[in-house]
Amino acid sequence: MRRLLNILVFSIIIGLAGVLILQLHVKRISREVITNDISELKTAYTGIVLGASVKPDKTLSLILQDRVDAALLAYENKKFEKFLLSGDHGEKNYDEVNAMKNYLNDKGVPDEDIFLDHAGFDTYDTMFRARDVFKVENAIIFTQEFHLPRAVYIAKKMGLEAQGYIADNREYPGNSHFARREWLANIKAWIEINIDKSPTYTGRVIPITGKSSLSHDKN
Repeated sequence: MRRLLNILVFSIIIGLAGVLILQLHVKRISREVITNDISELKTAYTGIVLGASVKPDKTLSLILQDRVDAALLAYENKKFEKFLLSGDHGEKNYDEVNAMKNYLNDKGVPDEDIFLDHAGFDTYDTMFRARDVFKVENAIIFTQEFHLPRAVYIAKKMGLEAQGYIADNREYPGNSHFARREWLANIKAWIEINIDKSPTYTGRVIPITGKSSLSHDKN
């Protein structure tokens, strides 16, 4: 019994050490290309905005609005040319991507500069589809600071030339929860990358250098 207990304790210690090493590895890979200074961004072709919740009235939650506003600031400063708005549009009555598009349209961004990824159900799916469906090669990723290391890590593992811009503009309810959740999310991302998991949906190729209308809903 004592031997089994020692093996169990040793296994737990090794597991915890592995988790800690993974967190440090994710941050090490991403930290040099993450910034909150717009002037430090290198120009890229694509700005990827990662989806988050929208309100029942189809307006953006504060966390999503800050992501879109950060991307808009970079776009207006000529840091990228085309938006790739990626989020959850898995149900007819829930639509993150068109909520973002409508917000940008109201700010004066034309449809031709906005591509929609309706099946960006999580960060892994977004980056996989950015590479394989939208043929993105280089991008600036817009999300909050707690999320950026994982997003950039996944993008780089997908072969994308990626930077991250910190979209934090306020304190968010549940911020400490989000940070803790990243530990498990990093493990999930590492597994998905190493088994080369397919995204929920792949779909036809819509190059980011082509017509954005191919990614829009049909009227």
